Amino acid sequence: MVSTTVPSQQGRTAGGRFRAWLLEGLSDRAGQQSGPHAAPQAGHAGQRWWRVMCLTGLDYFSTLGYQPGIAALAAGLLSPLATVVLVVVTLCGALPVYRRVAHESPHGEGSIAMLERLLSFWQGKLFVLALLGFAATDFLITITLSAADATAHLVENPHLTSTFQGHEVVITLVLVALLGAVFLKGFTEAIGVAVVLVGVYLALNVVVVAVGLWHVGGSPHLVTDWSHALTAQHGNPVAMVGVALLVFPKLALGLSGFETGVAVMPHIEGAPDDTEERPTGRIQGARKLLTTAAVIMSCFLITSSIITTLLIPQKEFQPGGAANGRALAYLAHEYLGSGFGTVYDVSTIAILWFAGASAMAGLLNLMPRYLPRYGMAPHWARAVRPMVMVFTLIAFLVTWLFKADVDAQGGAYATGVLVLITSAAIAVTIAARRARQRGWTAVFGAISLVFLYTTGANVVERPDGVKIGACFIAGIILVSLLSRLSRAFELRVTGLQLDAMAERFVRDAAHRRIRFVANEPGVRDAAEYRDKLRQVRADNDLPAEDDLVLVEVTVRDPSDFETEVRVHGEVLHGKYRVLTLEGAAIPNAIAALLLHVRDVTGVIPHVYFEWTEGGPFAQFLRFLLFGQGEVAPVTREVLREAECDRARRPRVHVG
Repeated sequence: MVSTTVPSQQGRTAGGRFRAWLLEGLSDRAGQQSGPHAAPQAGHAGQRWWRVMCLTGLDYFSTLGYQPGIAALAAGLLSPLATVVLVVVTLCGALPVYRRVAHESPHGEGSIAMLERLLSFWQGKLFVLALLGFAATDFLITITLSAADATAHLVENPHLTSTFQGHEVVITLVLVALLGAVFLKGFTEAIGVAVVLVGVYLALNVVVVAVGLWHVGGSPHLVTDWSHALTAQHGNPVAMVGVALLVFPKLALGLSGFETGVAVMPHIEGAPDDTEERPTGRIQGARKLLTTAAVIMSCFLITSSIITTLLIPQKEFQPGGAANGRALAYLAHEYLGSGFGTVYDVSTIAILWFAGASAMAGLLNLMPRYLPRYGMAPHWARAVRPMVMVFTLIAFLVTWLFKADVDAQGGAYATGVLVLITSAAIAVTIAARRARQRGWTAVFGAISLVFLYTTGANVVERPDGVKIGACFIAGIILVSLLSRLSRAFELRVTGLQLDAMAERFVRDAAHRRIRFVANEPGVRDAAEYRDKLRQVRADNDLPAEDDLVLVEVTVRDPSDFETEVRVHGEVLHGKYRVLTLEGAAIPNAIAALLLHVRDVTGVIPHVYFEWTEGGPFAQFLRFLLFGQGEVAPVTREVLREAECDRARRPRVHVG
């Protein structure tokens, strides 16, 4: 008997310890999880903008590991011209848009928060959920694509090819698993690490690009042969430009760093006179960050596309070729020797892996920023470790589906990036229009059209991104609806404030039995209140001398989940005392008022309702979607969940 009991207790103890470890820090983690995208903790002094730029560089500059190869594979000999178009779109389109986003959303929320503010009610929430799906696509593909490209650099290293070739999927899965393990243990990044990684990586790329340009300059026939090949393929310069305009959406990976640039804004130190409402110094620092990063990346994009197109045979860019997914690394080995090439590979692998860590931190900060506020996340989703496991498993699945192929994931990555940039362009266009800035409205509207075309062309050419994004959107919406259903009867009130008149009503009523009458406000004339009180007294057999206080709730935005309720007291028509409340749902607001009155007076209040006409299922849908429906039973259910002691639970009466 002892031998069977003790293991059981040990098992329960071990299970309890595992559960405690798994759900450690179960709270709303929005803006708290450490990582490049996390908001700094209270008292954080901030960092110089150029140091914070290196956090952006983890996502942005690391794309040099695979961008030139993907560009050459997608655009062929037109890669330099298509890259010039991409740079023009970057500097004249994405950069102005995100400089405006930095001004409109200086606390790191980004363009999604701008659209959330501009669009209200359920359409706004559903739109945000759709954008979250594409943001999840962007970040998760960043993890898997970066790991796959790190694997490519590892496998193609001359010293390791014979050992690791043919095991790309396994190596990529190991890298993703190591990333997940780091976050399960607890990931604390330092800006200093990012500065070192980005600084070393950019310095090595400067050497590679400089040597590549020197070789191009020393061999004029390379440019001549390239121009002759272009003429043979496309005929004349006008046709080349036209084809480049059509091809450049395939190069959209080069736009990947802008959303990250505004996400890291809370890390930027502000001016001494900055306020939380208007951090002018932080906004200026963010604009310097975005501009400098865009200029640096544009220079690398153009120069790298030139040297890789002119110096690397086109066949090497194809799947299985030595330059596939690692064009600059190929040049590093080819022109600077195996030793330098290995150092370059190590630096590339490090920054790509760290970019995956940045993306994981972004996911862990992005989802809790929105879903818990919408009531659209299970309770365990507020803990970091369960979410790390979920994202790691999804990354495993994506890696397996794409077979750790860098080229195959490029379309999905570009789609996620382009959807976010397009949404940002639309958001700043709406913001400029509301600010009555006609010139900027026209400019941002034109930029929005460019990105709509780019996104559409990318989707038509490579629909994988939309398919993956649609899967994430469907999953998020399904989980969100199930969570909203399961949590519908929570109290859902973050705070309740009474004005002076409302507090006076409560104090007066505390000297006798407290009776509230729920009333759906109509014309609010004397006849409405007289008839309502007369009917309640008759239905519930209440004596005429009993004091009754009317309660009216106005639903503001029923799509909100948790809200603060403000209670305003007033005397209407010289005799009717009315408490007016504003909240996201009528039953939850009334339940919060009843519990508050009980707590401040020590008296159990009573509330009186009328039955609502209509079927129960339709009424429940009205409550779920519009915060109304059959108020009486839902109020009672909210009170039951909030107060388990029946003796202390406010009384609900229905007549």
